[in-house]
Amino acid sequence: MADSRRWKGKQMPEPGSHAYDVERARLRDEIDNQGVPDANATDAANEQLRGRTPHASPQAATERAGGPLGERDGGGDPGNVMMLRSSAFNDGAFIPGRYAKDGENVPPELEWSGVPDGTAELALLVVDPDAPVGTYLHWLVTGIPATATSLAPGTGTSHCNGYGETGWGGPQPPVGDDAHRYIFRLYALPEPFAGPENASPDELRAWLDERALATGTLTGRYQR
Repeated sequence: MADSRRWKGKQMPEPGSHAYDVERARLRDEIDNQGVPDANATDAANEQLRGRTPHASPQAATERAGGPLGERDGGGDPGNVMMLRSSAFNDGAFIPGRYAKDGENVPPELEWSGVPDGTAELALLVVDPDAPVGTYLHWLVTGIPATATSLAPGTGTSHCNGYGETGWGGPQPPVGDDAHRYIFRLYALPEPFAGPENASPDELRAWLDERALATGTLTGRYQR
């Protein structure tokens, strides 16, 4: 198995930081070269960096949260988390072109588990924090039933995205940019969504983070 002893005596990079992404990619490649399936290699790389039990980090509650488990603010306590996954791509991997704006522009399949008791509804927020104009909204779906375990077509209420269209707006980073990150975050809300009108993506994220009973995060990348 890949060796992470290089971090002995040093501070481990924070989940969601660039250093963490680089180290996780390095470990994932090493594990993958040993013949481990890609999804298992990703989980193994995360485990080597984080340990078997995820710990909260100062960045865990921001758009840079970089793992399959979203985390709430708190002094060392990750809070309630949900597992958010996609059959379209693994956490930290590239999003296939058919889901891009200049591809078929279809939303990726999503499924989750771990919705806590007391959840009134779920909300999904997808943003690109690397957009040149600032954090860019690609998808906002509210009113998802608390009993749902996947996002079937027509589930919940889709809102206007950064393209001025309703529903999913796929990745379309500037040609030649380094790969952008696309942060998929699922929120378990204790009451129906009533976010601020005409809010920016960062304001929406902050509003949802403050109220969520639990969160689940999945990160994909895309480059043109």
